[in-house]
Amino acid sequence: MSSLPILGITMGDPSGIGPEITVKALMNEKVYGICRPVVIGDAEVMKKAVGIVGTGQIDVHPVSRVADSRFQFGTMDVYDLHNVQTEKLEYGKVSALSGGAAFECVKKVIELALSHEVDATVTNPLNKEAMNLAGFHYSGHTEIYAELTGTRDYAMMLADGDLRVAHVSTHVSLRTACNRVKKDRVYHVIRLADSACRKFGIEKPRIAVAGLNPHAGENGMFGSEETEEILPAIRQAVSEGINADGPLPPDTVFSKARGGWYDMVVVMYHDQGHIPLKVLGFVYDRDAGKWKSVRGVNITLGLPIIRTSVDHGTAFDQAGKGTASESSLINAIEYAVRLTGKGPAL
Repeated sequence: MSSLPILGITMGDPSGIGPEITVKALMNEKVYGICRPVVIGDAEVMKKAVGIVGTGQIDVHPVSRVADSRFQFGTMDVYDLHNVQTEKLEYGKVSALSGGAAFECVKKVIELALSHEVDATVTNPLNKEAMNLAGFHYSGHTEIYAELTGTRDYAMMLADGDLRVAHVSTHVSLRTACNRVKKDRVYHVIRLADSACRKFGIEKPRIAVAGLNPHAGENGMFGSEETEEILPAIRQAVSEGINADGPLPPDTVFSKARGGWYDMVVVMYHDQGHIPLKVLGFVYDRDAGKWKSVRGVNITLGLPIIRTSVDHGTAFDQAGKGTASESSLINAIEYAVRLTGKGPAL
């Protein structure tokens, strides 16, 4: 057990499903066979989540130092920030109380990783509106991590099984995203994608680069970004030994990647990468009237520390009910362990 990586897992927005899916994930004994998890959050919130989930027995063990954690199945170690007035906590509601608590959890887990007290960080969902109401003006986890670690060259990656995507831009308007398709940025993301694949154990990564426009611009008929910005970036990467291909039509590149042609797809903006991943990983059972699966992992590339995350939001409509799926969180835990190189697969 002492050789397994220590993972700092944030509770996320306490008004959302983060605490509940954390309880569910840590009720899986196999998780303790691959890592030593410690939750960064409020112990009283986590106790309430245990009661909401209501199946199995798990004790909440508050700690003020990671070193005081027990790391035993059946005991959930919580690095207690005492940052939620639980009598004021409302499930499913946007609030400055919850937004501030969620941000503080992220800030603390980053500090713990930078000081080498945890080997990797795993984040549960936060609500951007709530966080901004609390006075923390960021567009998401990725930007928080970048600023607090002093990282300038970074990118968001999503993964579900063998389908992986890395983004040139994320939380900006579509108009701004188009303006950010520049040679240098595309080239840097190709490099980050190649490096990430190698960390996953892929010796010779095959990187697909999606076009921005329909049919990847059709040789300039539908836009010039492919010829003026994306293709030069690909050529520069190829000249350095990276196996990059493109620009490829966005409407077919994901099917090719899923079919095994490529190990990673570099996409030009948020929805271009998120939609195919979530169509694949988020499956709704219309007959049962509930989500059958919610899979996928969000990874920030280029950081000096490891950060993986669930690939879904706070799901306020499910908060406080104990029905939310923990599958994406378990996926994120697995990827974090894999990136540390210290633990076995689940």
